[in-house]
Amino acid sequence: MKNSIALLDCTLRDGGYINDWNFGHNTLINVFERLASAQVNYIEIGFLDQRRPFDMNRSIMPNTQSANIIYDQLDKKNAEIVGMIDFGTCDVTHIQPCAESILDGIRVIFKKHIKEQALAFCKELKQLGYKVFTQAVSITSYNDEELLELIALVNEVQPFAVSIVDTYGLLNQNKLMHYYEMMSQHLDETIGIGYHSHNNFQLGYANCIELINKHATANRLLLLDGTLFGMGKGAGNAPTELIATYLNENCNTKYDISQMLEAIDVNLMDIFKNSPWGYSMNFFIAASNDCHPNYVSYLLDKKTLSVKSINEILKHLEGEKKLLYDKAYIEELYINYQTYKLHDTEEYSRLSTFLQDKKVLIIGPGLSVKTELQRIKNYISQHNPMVMAINFVPEDFEISFLFLTNSKRYVQQATHLKNIGDTIKIIATSNISKSTGNFDFNLDYETLIDRSAVFMDNSFLMLLRALIRAGVSSVALAGFDGYSLDRATNYYSSKMEYDFARQQGDQINANVNQVLSIFKKEIDIQFITDTLYKLKKEEN
Repeated sequence: MKNSIALLDCTLRDGGYINDWNFGHNTLINVFERLASAQVNYIEIGFLDQRRPFDMNRSIMPNTQSANIIYDQLDKKNAEIVGMIDFGTCDVTHIQPCAESILDGIRVIFKKHIKEQALAFCKELKQLGYKVFTQAVSITSYNDEELLELIALVNEVQPFAVSIVDTYGLLNQNKLMHYYEMMSQHLDETIGIGYHSHNNFQLGYANCIELINKHATANRLLLLDGTLFGMGKGAGNAPTELIATYLNENCNTKYDISQMLEAIDVNLMDIFKNSPWGYSMNFFIAASNDCHPNYVSYLLDKKTLSVKSINEILKHLEGEKKLLYDKAYIEELYINYQTYKLHDTEEYSRLSTFLQDKKVLIIGPGLSVKTELQRIKNYISQHNPMVMAINFVPEDFEISFLFLTNSKRYVQQATHLKNIGDTIKIIATSNISKSTGNFDFNLDYETLIDRSAVFMDNSFLMLLRALIRAGVSSVALAGFDGYSLDRATNYYSSKMEYDFARQQGDQINANVNQVLSIFKKEIDIQFITDTLYKLKKEEN
């Protein structure tokens, strides 16, 4: 255990103070899977609180059986899974033996005045087979004598670790080192020391670095808590991705930062917009690449790139250009990056086999999917087509294929797609990253876009290009309504709205009309719902 340092992520637990733990089931699953893929050592999946009813969408659960229902089928890879109990909110009758639970450990938080009862409860959890972590909240409320009393009680219980919990973010480096050194001196060496920061003074990350450096010659485990993007009430917590980056650079660890950033980008940023806390991913990416933050904003606004791809593009910034924002320069780098070719000839050949001589109906995300539902159902009943959808799974139709060009929309429905298994074939473009496994079909992104268009990666036109290449001779279209400022939203769901598409809707409509007039020479196109798009008649 000498000089052993481990990373514990508590996004799904401590971050839940922001949204009453209502992350949504897809986000719970994706954050868990991304953290496991990132090789985080410990993943805290939420609170165990018997006062709260079970809800698949929330990371606060009445018992350990609930945790099994949500997470038991997932691949945790090498991570160990823990839950947290605020002492007094979940008694031992709600806790299964560890052998029957997805949880490897349970963390117990307690205030100073009930430390004896809480540590007796920790002993009961140990007897059930769990690794037990004792969490001394508001560590700054302990004077030296009281801390020694706590350490003596902890030594009797022999938990896996005891944490310094800076509940109000008050510890500077000198004060933190005082608590750490007292624990190092008086705790049994078999017991690890943890640190849980809060970022009120923006010292969480800095304090973690101080502990890492101080711990270099220690003979026990050091356990560092973080949350993705520092998610937590108020100023938040020490960001997991920052701690992991420092450990990779200085301690020879191999945490996958891209997986962490993907989870932040697709799962947490919408929560942050509604209930912000103090920290900016844009500035982290910019700082880690030594560049102007406007470069990051430009690439994120594309809404097509994974964060890994953004980092790869930023690595090509050179010289003074790094800190002097040049839009033309970043546009050139972006286009050059997209020239990566995925060899997809075999993919198109397999796709052609599936679609040969089939009637194809494509369902788009427009409002008409709701307002003209019966018309679409009548068409399906009469023609029995092969049904495809773009970037979403319709509620009212069974589809055979899902065409994905947007990683965020993929993650939003990843759990649903996993549950329905092989009933839907997924065609994904090469800009989409999958946490595990492969998509059914992978098509080169660059060959399907139009760099000259205002909406160069319009998924509707991308799919038509792919179908033409796959040899499809005719398509029917539903839910491709065109863009209008007169509507409250142009989409089946307002969450799908692109701000730039509303602002440049007329230009996008005109471009689509122009492209469709070219495509119709190669594929028969029929709109079965109302649309602003207009197919030009061919000139004699």
